[in-house]
Amino acid sequence: QVQLVESGGGLVQPGGSLRLSCAASGRIFSINAMGWYRQAPGKQRELVASVSTGGSTDYADSVKGRFTISREANAKTVYLQMNNLKPEDTAVYYCKVVVPWGWGSRDFWGQGTQVTVSS
Repeated sequence: QVQLVESGGGLVQPGGSLRLSCAASGRIFSINAMGWYRQAPGKQRELVASVSTGGSTDYADSVKGRFTISREANAKTVYLQMNNLKPEDTAVYYCKVVVPWGWGSRDFWGQGTQVTVSS
């Protein structure tokens, strides 16, 4: 199995910054992709940002230019630097990793970390 430990959430004022971290451990020989998703109350979970093994990144339009996803050299830790935070960024943020599994792949999710942007 794969375990994901997230950290870095909290309460921040509009315009502030936070950095989320997600460390993967367990039965991991390689990781195909890592990403951050978020879910606000009453809304569906949505992709915030992702990074592939090759380093290609993808961002939701709403966070482009404000958020940056990065991955450590050991490839088992992913970060989300969030700048110029807005109240609409308030949500529970989840880390996801995609690992090779049998003949295909499997997703593993973290427990989530709350981000609240409020004055």
